[in-house]
Amino acid sequence: MLQAVCLRGLLLLLVGRQVYTEQCLKASVNTCGDCIKSGPGCAWCKDLNFTKTGEQEAARCDTPAVLKEKGCPPTDIINPKNDFIKISNKPLKAGENPVQIQPQEIQLDLRPGMPYTFQLHFKRAQGYPVDLYYLMDLSYSMKDDLENVKNLGNDLLKELNKITGSARIGFGSFVDKTLLPYTDTNEAKLKRPCSDKNEPCQPAFGFQHVLPLTKDGDKFKSMVAEQHISGNLDPPEGSLDAIMQAAVCVNEIGWGNSTRLLVLATDDGFHMAGDGKLAAILEPNRETCHTLISYYVKISKLYNLCFQDYPSVGQVARKLEEQNIQPIFAVTKKMETVYTELSKLIPKSAVGVLSEDSGNVVNLIVDAYNSLSSEVIMAHEALPEFISVKYTSDCKDGEKPSDRGKCDNVNIGTEVVFDVTVTVDRCINSQSFLIGPLGFNEKLKVNVRTRCDCECDDINQPHPHCKEKGKVVCGSCRCDPGFLGQHCECQVGQKDVASLKAQCQKDNGTECEGKGDCVCGRCQCHLTEGGNNFYGEFCECDDEHCEKYANKQCAGHGKCKCGRCECNEGYEGAACQCAKSDEDCKIDGIVCHERGKCVCNQCECQRGYKGPSCKVCPTCQRPCQESGSCVECLAFGTGPFEKSCVENCKHLQHVIVEKLIKHDCRVKDKEGCWMLFTMTEQLGFDKYIVNVLKDRECPEGPNIAAIVGGSIAAVALIGLLILLIIKGVLYASDLREWKRFEKDRKHEKTSVSSVFFIHKTPTLYIRSNCLKLFSILVFHEADYVFISFYRVPTRYSRMLRPQFKTQHFLEIHERTCWC
Repeated sequence: MLQAVCLRGLLLLLVGRQVYTEQCLKASVNTCGDCIKSGPGCAWCKDLNFTKTGEQEAARCDTPAVLKEKGCPPTDIINPKNDFIKISNKPLKAGENPVQIQPQEIQLDLRPGMPYTFQLHFKRAQGYPVDLYYLMDLSYSMKDDLENVKNLGNDLLKELNKITGSARIGFGSFVDKTLLPYTDTNEAKLKRPCSDKNEPCQPAFGFQHVLPLTKDGDKFKSMVAEQHISGNLDPPEGSLDAIMQAAVCVNEIGWGNSTRLLVLATDDGFHMAGDGKLAAILEPNRETCHTLISYYVKISKLYNLCFQDYPSVGQVARKLEEQNIQPIFAVTKKMETVYTELSKLIPKSAVGVLSEDSGNVVNLIVDAYNSLSSEVIMAHEALPEFISVKYTSDCKDGEKPSDRGKCDNVNIGTEVVFDVTVTVDRCINSQSFLIGPLGFNEKLKVNVRTRCDCECDDINQPHPHCKEKGKVVCGSCRCDPGFLGQHCECQVGQKDVASLKAQCQKDNGTECEGKGDCVCGRCQCHLTEGGNNFYGEFCECDDEHCEKYANKQCAGHGKCKCGRCECNEGYEGAACQCAKSDEDCKIDGIVCHERGKCVCNQCECQRGYKGPSCKVCPTCQRPCQESGSCVECLAFGTGPFEKSCVENCKHLQHVIVEKLIKHDCRVKDKEGCWMLFTMTEQLGFDKYIVNVLKDRECPEGPNIAAIVGGSIAAVALIGLLILLIIKGVLYASDLREWKRFEKDRKHEKTSVSSVFFIHKTPTLYIRSNCLKLFSILVFHEADYVFISFYRVPTRYSRMLRPQFKTQHFLEIHERTCWC
């Protein structure tokens, strides 16, 4: 007990503080503001003479302890702290206007990364009002339960008033959406869904708000007495749809500044988001109120609410939490497991088991209310970006920080204290959020601002420390345009500031590698942490930041030079951590198969070789084509390297063999023959023993006799074909001329009737000097011989038999030709 009291006292002393390791992890820091933003452990020294000549202004930024060690006066250390202001802090009280949470509004001014813890007090007030809305399932299976509920109004108000002194009750009912397959959409069935025609029955509906919250128990009784059973088709009901309407219709139901209870009485399960697809409903639930008039079925037609899907459990839980409504699920025994699982997903909810006729509903509600009200869960609404909140409490198991503070078995009048820790990760604009116990309307408003600027109280005028060419801002000079340097001693002249600074950047990187100041285009290097200087043209080197081994720089076996270890004789490795040895790298006296280096007694392989001794190369291929010219000159004395084979092919050793069981390579040589050989890798890189098959695979030469004989035969055949073609053409032409001749001859015989043809004509052979021969008909009369010429082919010339005694001159008719 004494330990718990001491621990509690220590926690109270640490209110507004956070225990953390003080360190300053600064990056690029040039001003006091940059330093403050670097982390909660960083502070800034504004002493004018704190930095040495050439030292970077970032030296002013460090932890307060380090700055004091370096000689900065405590009064010149700028280290903004978190600030806490109570804007509204009314004391806790009961009565007509109870106050159950303290304080009611605060202002936090926080440094980024520095948590702040404050206390939040809560005490349940005696007589705090209660609003209870009874939401009942009116499907046909709840017929007996409705009769009992009609008489519970006054009893329920009486029991609640015993606890709080001020209670109101209201009533609503639900069944399911009036669409298939949830409800029979036959018009007659919509008007009267009950199976018993003699029993009072109201039309099908989804949700109807019957009675707003009231203190009048008789009115509750009369309004509920007017209700009748309705019906639907499938067993699950529209419970979540009804809960959503009860949560979002705040004004219609009349929720007040009170403890809000929502009792859901049902004997069946519930539809949830996604079930609407059975009725082709694709639009998600809008989380809006649609109970402007009594019957939900009418409103659904006005707002197309039937065509909104059922809400999800997450949507319902969020809306209940936003409205501080605590649901009580009064269900039958068979549904207890289902709603117990649902209750786990909805904070500040309870489950009770109804009797067969709901006769125990009053006791069930009272027990559930006592259980819910004795559990206090402190939580916050959606937080602004970059703000986090954690809770601890003085309750059992409340020491561990969590996203919600929780206390059980809190009786009326008992005060509990929550420690709330707020952290801002980075600089933000002013934000606010609410914190409060779930199920209660009272909330704490937390206003948050960040402290990211330094308050140095400097005089805004030229200062001698800055050569009268600039002003002092938090200890460092802010130079006028045209001047640069630690004390504004450098005049820019013709060059602009960017050009001068670019001369101090290596490969367009950070100015002086962040280890020096750029003064008139040249780097002035700072001191290292060990008191030595950075060096190099861009201050890129120092002798204090080399690799360590066994927490010793260069393992104590070397010297650090410009960030790299120079090892002593007999040592090697990036941190000189290894004694030089290659015993474990040797195989048969060869180090790493001559394919790598032995570093720290381990092989570091090169060119893709793997294994502890660099023996194999999984990705390497035999260089068959590359080695083809060398194999040709070594084995056969031909090829491109014929005259320089020894010089170009030193890496290969060849052996000519009579037979190869299997060959790795098949390469064509200069003469077009295929060379077959195998390659066996030797130590080192690109060294092989080549076994070459003695006989190459060369293609056979051409058969000259066959080619000549074939050519002659082809020419003869072609000539013969040409002659046959010519012969055929001539024959066809002569045949055509002969037919014409025969035709003309027949015509001559029929048209000429002369005495000259009476006598037998003597035979006469005539040769023509014309291009073509003509058959001549010769006949004579007196001393003249008449000759008729007919153009006919030579071979068809006839022997003519003219009748004459002596040879005479010829008178040639038709066409003249010497004969």
